[in-house]
Amino acid sequence: MKCFSRYLPYLFRPPNTILSCSCHTEADIISTVEFNHTGELLATGDKGGRVVIFQREQESKNQSHRRGEYNVYSTFQSHEPEFDYLKSLEIEEKINKIRWLPQQNAAYFLLSTNDKTVKLWKVSERDKRPEGYNLKDEDGRLRDPSMITMLRVPVLRPMDLMVEATPRRVFANAHTYHINSISVNSDYETYMSADDLRINLWNFEIINQSFNIVDIKPANMEELTEVITAAEFHPHHCNTFVYSSSKGTIRLCDMRASALCDRHSKFFEEPEDPSNRSFFSEIISSISDVKFSHSGRYIMTRDYLTVKVWDLNMENRPIETYQVHDYLRSKLCSLYENDCIFDKFECVWNGSDSVIMTGSYNNFFRMFDRNTKRDVTLEASRENSKPRAILKPRKVCVGGKRRKDEISVDSLDFSKKILHTAWHPSENIIAVAATNNLYIFQDKVN
Repeated sequence: MKCFSRYLPYLFRPPNTILSCSCHTEADIISTVEFNHTGELLATGDKGGRVVIFQREQESKNQSHRRGEYNVYSTFQSHEPEFDYLKSLEIEEKINKIRWLPQQNAAYFLLSTNDKTVKLWKVSERDKRPEGYNLKDEDGRLRDPSMITMLRVPVLRPMDLMVEATPRRVFANAHTYHINSISVNSDYETYMSADDLRINLWNFEIINQSFNIVDIKPANMEELTEVITAAEFHPHHCNTFVYSSSKGTIRLCDMRASALCDRHSKFFEEPEDPSNRSFFSEIISSISDVKFSHSGRYIMTRDYLTVKVWDLNMENRPIETYQVHDYLRSKLCSLYENDCIFDKFECVWNGSDSVIMTGSYNNFFRMFDRNTKRDVTLEASRENSKPRAILKPRKVCVGGKRRKDEISVDSLDFSKKILHTAWHPSENIIAVAATNNLYIFQDKVN
């Protein structure tokens, strides 16, 4: 405990249960994790097209150590596998992203997307059912009008609580390439969806039309040099958004300047050091995730080896660079051969923008404190994550003598990777997806 507290002012412990199944298929692999705006709900999507929503329990006065753990609230099939007959293309059901809308009434709304189609879902509770219809019987079948001899007043009867998920909008047929990002605008009337070459702007009320706001597709596809990898709206200014590219650049766009944002307002790029140039430079510089800070002042980007924080007022270099797993620099050749070098890691801010978190291999995830410049490596595994036990920091040994509590870089398991993480918007609660396991950690109870 003492050792850990030197690294970071937060201690995380797992809940009573780790949500997983012992034998998993490809469909069970978690592909996205997202808290809603209050942190009361946590949604996960998987490769089988399912969305599972967890709800936080109310804090128990009798059991003070149970600080509102998350239990399954609703499970539904969001997307099904499809086949595009015109292009002879199979469309996977895998959920690429989930984004919550702020709660306006008793129901919850969220967006989910696979490679081609975005859906708006309404999640609502029902604890009463209507009875006593005139034209229908209790099973819902139409009654013979000639048999109706008297009028009845329908009444609501109590029933067991049921959580229903219903699709309210389906936004389809607007993307030629695979959707990699969706982002809800701060006006809460529009959202954008981005694929490899285009970004579209949608209105929540219009399903058959979208506005193309970015198009980087060249007239001749042989001249294509980069693709869009991620996009996000500014948290406060509805006219501003950013998108990142496979070349390691970030473009800030202003929709007030023109309808088609083919000219960026700001261009963020770090000049490459020629001495570090290698065959893998272009691959590892590709940005896999971009996130605005909650304040809207900073942008965080994740490439293969680093997390960078950019100030919106300084375009020529990042103000902070954090090495996630620099010990893999010597392993790039083997990582290229097993395709791990193309893994897309996400990154998240904590609620106050003071700590950032991202994933690594061997089920490790990294946290960096921006104020103290301290960092820690933690592991999400069933063996090391007993309920209410404090996580011990892990260290990777690059060469030479290996200490007892260290792990050698040669014994890292690259099939175990933390690609998707989420941080509660106001508390120190984090969600980490490790293959088909969802781990929820919270700060230590004093």
